[in-house]
Amino acid sequence: MHLDATAHWDVDDGPATVGPIRRLVSTDVLYRQISSGAPCWITTADGDRHRLPIERWLGGAASTHEDRVADETLLGLCRGPTVDLGCGPGRFTAGLAARGVPSLGIDVSATAVEMTVQRGGKAVHGDVFETPEPYGDWAHVLLADGNIGIGGNPRRMLARARQLLAPHGTVVAEVEADNSGVHHERRRWETHHSVTGWFSWSRVGADAVHALAAAAGFAVTSRDDVSGRHLVTLSVA
Repeated sequence: MHLDATAHWDVDDGPATVGPIRRLVSTDVLYRQISSGAPCWITTADGDRHRLPIERWLGGAASTHEDRVADETLLGLCRGPTVDLGCGPGRFTAGLAARGVPSLGIDVSATAVEMTVQRGGKAVHGDVFETPEPYGDWAHVLLADGNIGIGGNPRRMLARARQLLAPHGTVVAEVEADNSGVHHERRRWETHHSVTGWFSWSRVGADAVHALAAAAGFAVTSRDDVSGRHLVTLSVA
């Protein structure tokens, strides 16, 4: 959703934070800010606040050695045509393309799509639940960086993945390494000067994956704990 980048709202309009008046902007504007080095935070309606891992998202030299190792492990799980849902700046979409693996990123942010294309990946702008991409053609659906939680409904996301997968395809997902179950929340991004609107998200803990997978007709066929990150592969049961 694109918001009016010229509007000014007080960040006290929700229960999350207290602070100065900041611009209400779209995620496209935030992407441009953080790609230029501006620090950014995720704030939830419950009042939690933590730094957005933008260095990891941008990849390359900006990320830590541990994150690069985990990213390489995740890329290695995608050996055939892969659709990267919520591709962000495109480090996985472009990384797969560099390995000769056909890949496509989808993201609701036009700026994220532009960044993906600039780094050598192929991407389209749209809602991951609605963008009309070929059904049943992908060997892998990639849900990195917790993207199984996009939209605040992991079961819907896995149902979408089943639509996109070829027979015997897999979902490659990154979930939270701790045993935190499934936690639904409203969140937004903030910089020192800007804030996005609220959006729905779900955090999925490692302990909740088996039940979610089974409810969507999948089975967990591999689990990898790499550099503190938890990666799972789901196959059609």
